Amino acid sequence: MADIHGGASLPSGPDAKKRRVSYFYEPTIGDYYYGQGHPMKPHRIRMAHNLIVHYGLHRRMEINRPFPADPADIRLFHSDDYVDFLASVSPETLGEHTFSRHLKRFNVGEDCPVFDGLFGFCQASAGGSIGAAVKLNRGDADIALNWAGGLHHAKKSEASGFCYVNDIVLGILELLKVHRRVLYVDIDVHHGDGVEEAFYTTDRVMTVSFHKFGDFFPGTGHIRDTGVGIGKNYALNVPLNDGMDDENFRGLFRPIIQKVMEVYQPHAVVLQCGADSLSGDRLGCFNLSVKGHADCLRFLRSFNVPLMVLGGGGYTIRNVARCWCYETAVAVGVEPDNKLPYNEYYEYFGPDYTLHVEPCNMENLNTLKDMEKIRNTLLEQLSRLPHAPSVPFQTTPPTTEVPEEVEEDIDHRPKHRIWNGEKYDSDPDEDDEEKPPRNRSFSNVTPVVKNEMRDVKDEEMEE
Repeated sequence: MADIHGGASLPSGPDAKKRRVSYFYEPTIGDYYYGQGHPMKPHRIRMAHNLIVHYGLHRRMEINRPFPADPADIRLFHSDDYVDFLASVSPETLGEHTFSRHLKRFNVGEDCPVFDGLFGFCQASAGGSIGAAVKLNRGDADIALNWAGGLHHAKKSEASGFCYVNDIVLGILELLKVHRRVLYVDIDVHHGDGVEEAFYTTDRVMTVSFHKFGDFFPGTGHIRDTGVGIGKNYALNVPLNDGMDDENFRGLFRPIIQKVMEVYQPHAVVLQCGADSLSGDRLGCFNLSVKGHADCLRFLRSFNVPLMVLGGGGYTIRNVARCWCYETAVAVGVEPDNKLPYNEYYEYFGPDYTLHVEPCNMENLNTLKDMEKIRNTLLEQLSRLPHAPSVPFQTTPPTTEVPEEVEEDIDHRPKHRIWNGEKYDSDPDEDDEEKPPRNRSFSNVTPVVKNEMRDVKDEEMEE
Protein backbone atom coordinates (compact mmCIF):
# COMPACT_ATOMS: atom_id res chain seq x y z
CA MET A 1 0.00 0.00 0.00
CA ALA A 2 1.35 3.41 -0.93
CA ASP A 3 2.55 5.82 1.75
CA ILE A 4 0.21 8.57 0.51
CA HIS A 5 -2.69 6.55 1.95
CA GLY A 6 -1.07 6.23 5.35
CA GLY A 7 -0.22 2.55 4.93
CA ALA A 8 2.88 0.81 6.15
CA SER A 9 4.95 0.33 3.02
CA LEU A 10 7.55 -2.39 3.23
CA PRO A 11 11.27 -1.59 3.16
CA SER A 12 11.66 -3.97 0.24
CA GLY A 13 9.72 -1.58 -1.98
CA PRO A 14 6.47 -1.58 -3.96
CA ASP A 15 7.54 -4.12 -6.58
CA ALA A 16 5.09 -6.76 -5.22
CA LYS A 17 7.71 -9.44 -5.95
CA LYS A 18 10.62 -9.87 -3.56
CA ARG A 19 9.85 -10.28 0.12
CA ARG A 20 11.96 -10.94 3.21
CA VAL A 21 10.29 -13.98 4.74
CA SER A 22 10.79 -15.16 8.30
CA TYR A 23 9.69 -18.74 9.04
CA PHE A 24 8.98 -20.12 12.51
CA TYR A 25 9.14 -23.85 13.16
CA GLU A 26 9.41 -25.87 16.36
CA PRO A 27 10.95 -29.28 15.47
CA THR A 28 9.09 -31.09 18.27
CA ILE A 29 5.65 -29.83 17.19
CA GLY A 30 4.86 -33.06 15.36
CA ASP A 31 5.43 -35.07 18.53
CA TYR A 32 2.25 -33.84 20.20
CA TYR A 33 -0.70 -36.20 19.89
CA TYR A 34 -4.32 -35.37 20.71
CA GLY A 35 -5.23 -39.05 20.90
CA GLN A 36 -6.33 -41.94 18.70
CA GLY A 37 -9.06 -41.00 16.25
CA HIS A 38 -8.86 -37.28 17.03
CA PRO A 39 -8.91 -35.29 13.76
CA MET A 40 -6.38 -32.68 14.92
CA LYS A 41 -2.88 -33.92 14.17
CA PRO A 42 0.09 -31.61 14.84
CA HIS A 43 2.10 -34.12 12.79
CA ARG A 44 0.77 -32.33 9.66
CA ILE A 45 3.03 -29.36 10.49
CA ARG A 46 6.08 -31.62 10.45
CA MET A 47 4.93 -33.04 7.11
CA ALA A 48 4.52 -29.54 5.66
CA HIS A 49 7.95 -28.58 6.94
CA ASN A 50 9.45 -31.69 5.39
CA LEU A 51 8.05 -30.72 1.98
CA ILE A 52 9.29 -27.15 2.45
CA VAL A 53 12.80 -28.43 3.14
CA HIS A 54 12.85 -30.90 0.25
CA TYR A 55 11.68 -28.22 -2.17
CA GLY A 56 14.57 -26.07 -0.92
CA LEU A 57 12.24 -23.26 0.17
CA HIS A 58 14.01 -22.97 3.53
CA ARG A 59 17.04 -21.50 1.71
CA ARG A 60 14.93 -18.53 0.66
CA MET A 61 13.80 -17.65 4.19
CA GLU A 62 15.17 -16.76 7.59
CA ILE A 63 14.56 -19.78 9.83
CA ASN A 64 13.58 -19.32 13.46
CA ARG A 65 12.89 -21.73 16.25
CA PRO A 66 10.28 -19.97 18.41
CA PHE A 67 10.87 -19.30 22.07
CA PRO A 68 8.08 -20.91 24.13
CA ALA A 69 5.51 -18.27 25.03
CA ASP A 70 5.86 -17.25 28.65
CA PRO A 71 2.74 -17.79 30.81
CA ALA A 72 2.80 -14.03 31.47
CA ASP A 73 2.52 -13.40 27.72
CA ILE A 74 -0.37 -15.86 27.43
CA ARG A 75 -2.12 -14.05 30.30
CA LEU A 76 -2.21 -10.86 28.22
CA PHE A 77 -5.38 -12.36 26.74
CA HIS A 78 -6.29 -15.49 28.71
CA SER A 79 -7.46 -15.46 32.34
CA ASP A 80 -5.05 -16.36 35.12
CA ASP A 81 -6.98 -19.38 36.39
CA TYR A 82 -7.37 -20.80 32.88
CA VAL A 83 -3.64 -20.46 32.16
CA ASP A 84 -2.80 -22.00 35.55
CA PHE A 85 -5.06 -24.95 34.70
CA LEU A 86 -3.48 -25.52 31.28
CA ALA A 87 0.02 -25.26 32.73
CA SER A 88 -0.57 -27.86 35.44
CA VAL A 89 -3.11 -30.39 34.12
CA SER A 90 -1.89 -33.69 32.64
CA PRO A 91 -3.41 -37.07 31.72
CA GLU A 92 -2.08 -38.40 35.04
CA THR A 93 -3.69 -35.66 37.19
CA LEU A 94 -6.92 -35.43 35.19
CA GLY A 95 -8.88 -37.58 37.63
CA GLU A 96 -7.90 -35.53 40.69
CA HIS A 97 -10.69 -33.41 42.13
CA THR A 98 -8.59 -30.25 41.79
CA PHE A 99 -8.59 -30.65 38.02
CA SER A 100 -11.73 -32.67 37.26
CA ARG A 101 -14.04 -30.01 38.67
CA HIS A 102 -12.64 -27.49 36.18
CA LEU A 103 -13.02 -29.58 33.01
CA LYS A 104 -16.53 -28.38 32.18
CA ARG A 105 -15.76 -24.82 33.22
CA PHE A 106 -12.81 -24.62 30.80
CA ASN A 107 -14.50 -26.79 28.13
CA VAL A 108 -11.75 -29.39 28.24
CA GLY A 109 -12.79 -32.91 27.34
CA GLU A 110 -13.64 -34.72 24.12
CA ASP A 111 -12.96 -32.06 21.47
CA CYS A 112 -10.19 -30.43 23.49
CA PRO A 113 -8.57 -33.36 25.33
CA VAL A 114 -5.78 -33.24 27.88
CA PHE A 115 -2.74 -34.87 26.29
CA ASP A 116 0.93 -35.24 27.15
CA GLY A 117 2.73 -31.93 26.86
CA LEU A 118 -0.46 -29.91 26.31
CA PHE A 119 0.94 -26.64 27.65
CA GLY A 120 4.22 -27.10 25.79
CA PHE A 121 2.20 -27.39 22.59
CA CYS A 122 0.34 -24.18 23.43
CA GLN A 123 3.61 -22.40 24.23
CA ALA A 124 5.17 -23.46 20.92
CA SER A 125 2.14 -22.35 18.88
CA ALA A 126 1.78 -19.01 20.67
CA GLY A 127 5.53 -18.44 20.78
CA GLY A 128 5.70 -18.68 17.00
CA SER A 129 2.93 -16.12 16.47
CA ILE A 130 4.30 -13.69 19.05
CA GLY A 131 7.77 -14.12 17.53
CA ALA A 132 6.36 -13.47 14.06
CA ALA A 133 4.77 -10.26 15.31
CA VAL A 134 8.05 -9.16 16.88
CA LYS A 135 9.83 -9.71 13.55
CA LEU A 136 7.27 -7.56 11.73
CA ASN A 137 7.31 -4.90 14.45
CA ARG A 138 11.08 -4.56 14.19
CA GLY A 139 10.94 -4.34 10.39
CA ASP A 140 13.14 -7.45 10.20
CA ALA A 141 10.72 -9.24 7.86
CA ASP A 142 8.01 -8.43 5.34
CA ILE A 143 6.19 -11.74 5.79
CA ALA A 144 6.33 -13.98 8.87
CA LEU A 145 5.05 -17.58 8.76
CA ASN A 146 3.96 -19.80 11.65
CA TRP A 147 2.10 -22.88 10.45
CA ALA A 148 1.71 -24.08 14.06
CA GLY A 149 -0.44 -21.02 14.76
CA GLY A 150 -3.92 -20.02 13.65
CA LEU A 151 -5.84 -21.62 16.54
CA HIS A 152 -8.73 -19.19 16.22
CA HIS A 153 -11.47 -20.74 18.42
CA ALA A 154 -9.81 -20.41 21.86
CA LYS A 155 -11.57 -17.96 24.18
CA LYS A 156 -10.35 -15.92 27.12
CA SER A 157 -11.23 -18.61 29.68
CA GLU A 158 -12.21 -21.56 27.53
CA ALA A 159 -10.85 -24.10 25.09
CA SER A 160 -12.88 -24.60 21.94
CA GLY A 161 -12.68 -26.42 18.61
CA PHE A 162 -9.33 -28.17 19.29
CA CYS A 163 -7.83 -24.79 20.35
CA TYR A 164 -6.58 -23.97 23.85
CA VAL A 165 -4.51 -20.76 23.55
CA ASN A 166 -5.44 -18.16 20.95
CA ASP A 167 -2.04 -17.46 19.42
CA ILE A 168 -3.67 -15.14 16.85
CA VAL A 169 -5.02 -12.75 19.48
CA LEU A 170 -1.63 -12.77 21.24
CA GLY A 171 0.15 -12.06 17.95
CA ILE A 172 -2.24 -9.21 17.10
CA LEU A 173 -1.82 -7.70 20.59
CA GLU A 174 1.92 -7.65 19.94
CA LEU A 175 1.41 -6.02 16.52
CA LEU A 176 -0.82 -3.35 18.08
CA LYS A 177 2.14 -2.13 20.14
CA VAL A 178 3.61 -0.72 16.92
CA HIS A 179 0.89 -0.80 14.23
CA ARG A 180 -2.16 1.41 14.69
CA ARG A 181 -4.55 -0.75 12.65
CA VAL A 182 -4.38 -4.50 12.07
CA LEU A 183 -6.49 -6.45 9.59
CA TYR A 184 -7.31 -10.09 10.39
CA VAL A 185 -8.45 -12.31 7.52
CA ASP A 186 -9.65 -15.90 8.10
CA ILE A 187 -10.14 -18.45 5.28
CA ASP A 188 -10.65 -21.51 7.50
CA VAL A 189 -13.92 -23.33 6.75
CA HIS A 190 -14.95 -22.55 10.35
CA HIS A 191 -15.78 -19.06 11.58
CA GLY A 192 -12.92 -17.27 13.36
CA ASP A 193 -15.06 -16.71 16.43
CA GLY A 194 -12.38 -16.42 19.09
CA VAL A 195 -10.51 -13.65 17.29
CA GLU A 196 -13.68 -11.78 16.33
CA GLU A 197 -14.93 -11.92 19.92
CA ALA A 198 -11.62 -10.61 21.29
CA PHE A 199 -11.72 -7.49 19.08
CA TYR A 200 -15.48 -7.05 18.67
CA THR A 201 -15.57 -3.65 20.41
CA THR A 202 -12.55 -1.95 18.83
CA ASP A 203 -11.77 -0.29 15.50
CA ARG A 204 -8.06 -0.98 15.83
CA VAL A 205 -8.56 -4.52 14.54
CA MET A 206 -10.84 -5.37 11.63
CA THR A 207 -11.79 -9.04 11.36
CA VAL A 208 -12.92 -10.59 8.08
CA SER A 209 -13.98 -14.26 8.11
CA PHE A 210 -14.94 -16.40 5.10
CA HIS A 211 -16.63 -19.54 6.43
CA LYS A 212 -19.35 -22.15 6.17
CA PHE A 213 -22.46 -20.87 7.95
CA GLY A 214 -25.51 -22.81 9.08
CA ASP A 215 -25.68 -26.06 11.00
CA PHE A 216 -21.92 -26.10 11.39
CA PHE A 217 -19.40 -25.48 14.17
CA PRO A 218 -19.13 -23.00 15.87
CA GLY A 219 -22.51 -21.69 14.68
CA THR A 220 -21.46 -18.03 14.71
CA GLY A 221 -20.53 -15.63 11.92
CA HIS A 222 -23.85 -14.30 10.60
CA ILE A 223 -23.51 -11.54 8.02
CA ARG A 224 -25.35 -9.21 10.41
CA ASP A 225 -22.72 -9.71 13.16
CA THR A 226 -20.68 -6.56 12.55
CA GLY A 227 -19.24 -5.46 15.90
CA VAL A 228 -20.51 -3.19 18.67
CA GLY A 229 -19.70 0.25 20.05
CA ILE A 230 -16.49 1.65 18.57
CA GLY A 231 -16.09 -1.68 16.77
CA LYS A 232 -19.38 -1.35 14.87
CA ASN A 233 -18.87 -2.39 11.22
CA TYR A 234 -15.27 -3.51 11.90
CA ALA A 235 -16.26 -7.18 11.93
CA LEU A 236 -17.09 -8.61 8.49
CA ASN A 237 -18.58 -12.06 8.09
CA VAL A 238 -18.89 -13.88 4.77
CA PRO A 239 -21.31 -16.80 5.31
CA LEU A 240 -20.99 -19.51 2.67
CA ASN A 241 -22.60 -22.81 1.70
CA ASP A 242 -21.20 -26.24 0.85
CA GLY A 243 -19.22 -26.77 -2.33
CA MET A 244 -17.58 -23.34 -2.54
CA ASP A 245 -15.15 -23.46 -5.47
CA ASP A 246 -12.12 -21.44 -6.55
CA GLU A 247 -13.93 -19.14 -8.97
CA ASN A 248 -16.72 -18.14 -6.58
CA PHE A 249 -14.35 -17.76 -3.64
CA ARG A 250 -12.05 -15.50 -5.63
CA GLY A 251 -15.09 -13.50 -6.84
CA LEU A 252 -15.91 -12.67 -3.22
CA PHE A 253 -12.47 -12.51 -1.64
CA ARG A 254 -10.77 -10.10 -4.02
CA PRO A 255 -13.39 -7.31 -4.23
CA ILE A 256 -14.12 -7.42 -0.48
CA ILE A 257 -10.46 -7.39 0.56
CA GLN A 258 -9.66 -4.73 -2.06
CA LYS A 259 -12.31 -2.47 -0.51
CA VAL A 260 -11.12 -3.28 3.02
CA MET A 261 -7.56 -2.29 2.12
CA GLU A 262 -8.73 0.96 0.52
CA VAL A 263 -11.01 2.01 3.36
CA TYR A 264 -9.32 0.59 6.46
CA GLN A 265 -5.70 0.97 5.31
CA PRO A 266 -4.21 -1.46 7.82
CA HIS A 267 -0.60 -1.11 8.91
CA ALA A 268 -0.27 -4.88 9.27
CA VAL A 269 -2.28 -7.91 8.12
CA VAL A 270 -2.74 -11.33 9.71
CA LEU A 271 -3.95 -14.16 7.45
CA GLN A 272 -5.24 -17.41 8.96
CA CYS A 273 -4.85 -20.13 6.30
CA GLY A 274 -6.95 -22.93 7.75
CA ALA A 275 -6.66 -25.75 5.21
CA ASP A 276 -9.99 -27.39 6.06
CA SER A 277 -11.53 -25.23 3.32
CA LEU A 278 -9.71 -27.42 0.79
CA SER A 279 -11.55 -29.99 -1.29
CA GLY A 280 -11.73 -33.41 0.36
CA ASP A 281 -11.11 -32.27 3.93
CA ARG A 282 -12.17 -34.75 6.59
CA LEU A 283 -14.28 -32.12 8.42
CA GLY A 284 -14.71 -29.40 5.80
CA CYS A 285 -17.32 -29.04 3.06
CA PHE A 286 -15.74 -26.60 0.58
CA ASN A 287 -14.16 -27.51 -2.75
CA LEU A 288 -11.12 -25.24 -3.02
CA SER A 289 -7.93 -26.33 -4.76
CA VAL A 290 -4.53 -25.63 -3.25
CA LYS A 291 -4.00 -22.86 -5.82
CA GLY A 292 -7.43 -21.37 -5.12
CA HIS A 293 -6.69 -21.35 -1.39
CA ALA A 294 -3.23 -19.84 -1.93
CA ASP A 295 -4.65 -17.11 -4.17
CA CYS A 296 -5.79 -15.36 -0.98
CA LEU A 297 -2.20 -15.16 0.25
CA ARG A 298 -0.98 -14.11 -3.19
CA PHE A 299 -3.51 -11.24 -3.26
CA LEU A 300 -2.76 -9.97 0.25
CA ARG A 301 0.98 -10.21 -0.43
CA SER A 302 0.56 -7.82 -3.36
CA PHE A 303 -0.49 -4.92 -1.09
CA ASN A 304 3.05 -4.55 0.24
CA VAL A 305 1.95 -4.41 3.89
CA PRO A 306 3.63 -6.38 6.73
CA LEU A 307 1.96 -9.79 6.69
CA MET A 308 1.73 -12.56 9.28
CA VAL A 309 0.64 -15.93 7.87
CA LEU A 310 -0.68 -18.65 10.18
CA GLY A 311 -2.04 -22.18 9.95
CA GLY A 312 -5.31 -23.33 11.48
CA GLY A 313 -7.68 -26.17 10.69
CA GLY A 314 -7.04 -28.95 8.20
CA TYR A 315 -7.81 -32.61 8.79
CA THR A 316 -6.80 -34.50 5.67
CA ILE A 317 -3.19 -34.08 6.63
CA ARG A 318 -1.52 -34.93 3.31
CA ASN A 319 -3.48 -32.04 1.72
CA VAL A 320 -2.67 -29.70 4.61
CA ALA A 321 1.04 -30.38 4.04
CA ARG A 322 0.65 -29.75 0.31
CA CYS A 323 -1.23 -26.50 0.89
CA TRP A 324 1.09 -24.96 3.47
CA CYS A 325 4.15 -25.95 1.47
CA TYR A 326 2.73 -24.26 -1.63
CA GLU A 327 1.73 -21.17 0.34
CA THR A 328 5.27 -20.96 1.70
CA ALA A 329 6.43 -20.94 -1.92
CA VAL A 330 3.94 -18.14 -2.70
CA ALA A 331 5.32 -16.15 0.25
CA VAL A 332 8.90 -16.38 -1.03
CA GLY A 333 7.80 -15.78 -4.62
CA VAL A 334 8.55 -19.05 -6.42
CA GLU A 335 6.45 -21.64 -8.24
CA PRO A 336 7.41 -25.17 -7.14
CA ASP A 337 7.24 -28.17 -9.43
CA ASN A 338 4.01 -30.16 -9.17
CA LYS A 339 5.95 -33.43 -8.93
CA LEU A 340 6.81 -33.99 -5.29
CA PRO A 341 10.46 -34.54 -4.38
CA TYR A 342 11.10 -37.73 -2.50
CA ASN A 343 10.69 -37.11 1.23
CA GLU A 344 10.23 -38.93 4.52
CA TYR A 345 6.44 -38.96 4.12
CA TYR A 346 6.32 -39.74 0.41
CA GLU A 347 3.90 -42.66 0.88
CA TYR A 348 1.23 -40.28 2.25
CA PHE A 349 0.92 -38.58 -1.14
CA GLY A 350 0.17 -41.58 -3.33
CA PRO A 351 -0.97 -42.57 -5.83
CA ASP A 352 -0.24 -39.35 -7.75
CA TYR A 353 2.67 -37.95 -5.65
CA THR A 354 1.91 -34.39 -6.75
CA LEU A 355 1.80 -31.09 -4.88
CA HIS A 356 -1.62 -30.14 -6.23
CA VAL A 357 -4.88 -32.06 -5.97
CA GLU A 358 -7.87 -31.55 -8.22
CA PRO A 359 -11.18 -30.41 -6.69
CA CYS A 360 -13.90 -33.03 -6.67
CA ASN A 361 -17.20 -32.81 -8.54
CA MET A 362 -19.36 -31.92 -5.52
CA GLU A 363 -22.30 -29.59 -6.09
CA ASN A 364 -21.73 -25.90 -5.38
CA LEU A 365 -24.67 -24.72 -3.28
CA ASN A 366 -23.51 -21.09 -3.47
CA THR A 367 -25.69 -19.51 -6.16
CA LEU A 368 -24.65 -16.46 -8.16
CA LYS A 369 -27.60 -14.59 -6.68
CA ASP A 370 -26.46 -15.38 -3.14
CA MET A 371 -22.89 -14.37 -3.94
CA GLU A 372 -24.01 -11.06 -5.38
CA LYS A 373 -26.16 -10.34 -2.34
CA ILE A 374 -23.32 -11.11 0.08
CA ARG A 375 -20.84 -9.02 -1.89
CA ASN A 376 -23.18 -6.02 -2.09
CA THR A 377 -24.14 -6.23 1.60
CA LEU A 378 -20.51 -6.26 2.74
CA LEU A 379 -19.38 -3.54 0.33
CA GLU A 380 -22.23 -1.38 1.64
CA GLN A 381 -21.08 -2.09 5.22
CA LEU A 382 -17.58 -0.98 4.27
CA SER A 383 -18.88 2.18 2.64
CA ARG A 384 -20.23 3.28 6.02
CA LEU A 385 -16.75 3.30 7.55
CA PRO A 386 -14.65 6.43 7.88
CA HIS A 387 -11.44 6.16 5.91
CA ALA A 388 -8.53 4.97 8.05
CA PRO A 389 -9.80 5.64 11.60
CA SER A 390 -7.31 7.68 13.58
CA VAL A 391 -5.85 6.01 16.65
CA PRO A 392 -4.04 8.43 18.95
CA PHE A 393 -1.22 6.92 20.98
CA GLN A 394 -0.86 8.34 24.47
CA THR A 395 1.86 5.88 25.43
CA THR A 396 3.39 3.17 23.31
CA PRO A 397 3.49 -0.14 25.22
CA PRO A 398 6.85 -1.88 25.39
CA THR A 399 7.44 -4.45 22.69
CA THR A 400 8.31 -8.02 23.58
CA GLU A 401 12.03 -8.64 23.90
CA VAL A 402 13.71 -11.90 22.98
CA PRO A 403 15.43 -13.35 26.09
CA GLU A 404 19.02 -12.19 25.86
CA GLU A 405 20.65 -15.20 27.51
CA VAL A 406 18.94 -17.57 25.07
CA GLU A 407 19.85 -15.34 22.12
CA GLU A 408 23.52 -15.80 22.98
CA ASP A 409 23.13 -19.58 22.68
CA ILE A 410 21.50 -19.47 19.26
CA ASP A 411 24.65 -20.67 17.47
CA HIS A 412 24.53 -23.87 19.51
CA ARG A 413 21.13 -24.85 18.20
CA PRO A 414 21.14 -27.85 15.83
CA LYS A 415 20.07 -25.83 12.79
CA HIS A 416 22.00 -28.03 10.40
CA ARG A 417 19.94 -31.06 11.41
CA ILE A 418 16.62 -29.27 11.08
CA TRP A 419 17.11 -27.16 7.99
CA ASN A 420 19.43 -29.12 5.70
CA GLY A 421 17.43 -29.94 2.59
CA GLU A 422 19.55 -32.99 1.80
CA LYS A 423 19.42 -34.59 5.22
CA TYR A 424 16.34 -34.43 7.39
CA ASP A 425 16.45 -37.06 10.08
CA SER A 426 13.42 -37.65 12.29
CA ASP A 427 14.90 -40.45 14.36
CA PRO A 428 13.55 -40.18 17.92
CA ASP A 429 16.86 -40.99 19.59
CA GLU A 430 18.67 -38.23 17.70
CA ASP A 431 15.91 -35.77 18.57
CA ASP A 432 16.33 -36.54 22.25
CA GLU A 433 20.13 -36.27 22.11
CA GLU A 434 20.22 -32.98 20.22
CA LYS A 435 17.33 -31.19 21.88
CA PRO A 436 18.50 -27.57 22.30
CA PRO A 437 18.44 -25.70 25.60
CA ARG A 438 15.10 -24.22 26.60
CA ASN A 439 14.27 -20.98 28.30
CA ARG A 440 14.83 -21.81 31.95
CA SER A 441 11.19 -21.09 32.80
CA PHE A 442 10.05 -24.08 30.77
CA SER A 443 12.61 -26.75 31.61
CA ASN A 444 9.81 -28.87 33.10
CA VAL A 445 7.75 -29.15 29.91
CA THR A 446 6.42 -32.70 29.74
CA PRO A 447 8.44 -34.77 27.26
CA VAL A 448 6.43 -36.32 24.47
CA VAL A 449 7.02 -39.31 22.27
CA LYS A 450 6.87 -39.61 18.53
CA ASN A 451 3.45 -40.49 17.23
CA GLU A 452 4.10 -40.71 13.51
CA MET A 453 3.07 -44.36 13.27
CA ARG A 454 -0.14 -43.64 15.16
CA ASP A 455 -0.85 -40.79 12.73
CA VAL A 456 -0.28 -43.13 9.80
CA LYS A 457 -2.73 -45.63 11.30
CA ASP A 458 -5.29 -42.87 11.93
CA GLU A 459 -4.98 -41.77 8.32
CA GLU A 460 -5.53 -45.33 7.13
CA MET A 461 -8.59 -45.63 9.35
CA GLU A 462 -10.05 -42.41 7.88
CA GLU A 463 -9.84 -43.82 4.40
